[in-house]
Amino acid sequence: MSHAACFSHDAKSDLQRNLADFHPCVWGDYFIQYDSESVELDQNISAQIDALKKEVRNMFNISKTEKPSEKINLIDSICRLGVSYHYENEIDEVMQYIHKSYVENGEITLEDNLCTLSVLFRLLRQQGFHVSPNVFNQFKDEQGNFSERLITDVEGMLSLYEASHMMVHGEEILEKALAFTSTHLESIVTQLSPFLAAQVKHSLKQALHRNFHRLEARRYISIYEKDPSHNETLLTLAKLDFNILQCLHRKEFGKICKWWKEIDIPKNLPYVRDRIVEMCFWVLAVYFEPQYSQARKMMIKVITLLSIIDDTYDAYGSIDELELFTKAIERWDISSMDGLPNYMKLIYISVLKVLEEVEEDMTKEGRLYTLKYYIKEFQMVVQAYVTEARWFNNNYVPTVEEYLQISKITCCHSLLTTSSYIGMGETATENIFKWVSNWPKIVDAISTICRLMDEIVTSEFERKRGHVCSLLDCYMKQYGMSREAAIQECKKEIAIAWKVVNSECLRPTKVPMPFLTRALNLARFMDVVYKDEDNYTRSEGLMKSYIKAVLVDPVPI
Repeated sequence: MSHAACFSHDAKSDLQRNLADFHPCVWGDYFIQYDSESVELDQNISAQIDALKKEVRNMFNISKTEKPSEKINLIDSICRLGVSYHYENEIDEVMQYIHKSYVENGEITLEDNLCTLSVLFRLLRQQGFHVSPNVFNQFKDEQGNFSERLITDVEGMLSLYEASHMMVHGEEILEKALAFTSTHLESIVTQLSPFLAAQVKHSLKQALHRNFHRLEARRYISIYEKDPSHNETLLTLAKLDFNILQCLHRKEFGKICKWWKEIDIPKNLPYVRDRIVEMCFWVLAVYFEPQYSQARKMMIKVITLLSIIDDTYDAYGSIDELELFTKAIERWDISSMDGLPNYMKLIYISVLKVLEEVEEDMTKEGRLYTLKYYIKEFQMVVQAYVTEARWFNNNYVPTVEEYLQISKITCCHSLLTTSSYIGMGETATENIFKWVSNWPKIVDAISTICRLMDEIVTSEFERKRGHVCSLLDCYMKQYGMSREAAIQECKKEIAIAWKVVNSECLRPTKVPMPFLTRALNLARFMDVVYKDEDNYTRSEGLMKSYIKAVLVDPVPI
């Protein structure tokens, strides 16, 4: 019998509860079928993959006669096809070599076309090298604007558009490049071949740097296959690798869905968004690599608790109940549960149970120090949730600054970043946890991106059901601006925050790149899923198609 079954739901009280009209889970028990599946690899396929990996590894050998553009395009394809995690050292070595050979005082000296130089710039920045964007000055006219002659070079413009998303503060040339390429690509898209038009439309909607790995790999495999100059070995490896990871991820989803089913959310906490598959997908965006299987399991449980607690504070709990729950979390002790209403006891027990599991794993690894950082972040989120609940209860509209200070905490990205490090093994030393607990610039920036993207797409829905005022309301009240002007203000702040994220990922970095990548991937998830609407809450559309592409449909071999 699951611990969830111990609690009957509270008798319907006469409290006015603001229930949201969330649609039920769109996946039902679909993924539970994979829980019992074994992910043992067929020996023949395993041998084939090993041989292909070796062949691709040999392609990294640098020969003096080969044009650098060949290596640049190879590495770009390997990254976009989703197999770069097999070749991190090789990619780093080649990029170091290219940097040493073709970059002087931060300036790229390679002479080549716009497409190659744009890809090179993007890859160097991706690898953490702070190279100057001045290499693009040669594509300007006498007036200092990008030359109209570039309009016929669609691939060059598309590559420059993608490169411009790597910008940091003060790079006016990349601001101009982004404006120039966006405008012209939008105006010529109808005149392009269907193949090229599809690529342009996709990039304009979802820039490569802000997409997440599995989605990009799934999409790019089909594009790469149609390219007449594709490398057959690399393509076959990408397809087989994608399908193997898909089997592993499905099994993980199956296990977690089974755990979620035991809690029986629809029966025990009917006001909560039933989004376990979507939460698994969220964590898959943070890390997909096989070695992080255990880390994903841990992080998914944390994110599910947060989603439940978020819905409780947002709408269902009365202010008195929420104050009690906050105190119980501050004490973090099973005896604190006594005064809680039944439905909250279930949540509280689940919080402590997940911590017990984490504690067990961390004891084995000798990394118990992770727990105090996790608990501190968790308590900070709940304290921020109750602040928002008090605002709502008192009809209080805070200033923009006040609102952001609290709501950047309630978007949970600091806690999620911390949680993502728990399962990353001994490389996640205590210094990493100290660093993240001090709210570094990258955490502030991804929290800004998350909060503002969320505000733009959810404020309308939340206002209808009775909810704490939105950031847009705060802007409108404080500055007397229209809703549309407030949205534009948020979009400006999001663009600034992305520059900070990019800047924090350039060498020398404060912590090793794998830790920055988790934070970056959380921002990418927001960019994909919260772009035009809240596809997490309303998960029957785009979100469903993304999950289908990554986890349901294998790549045809």
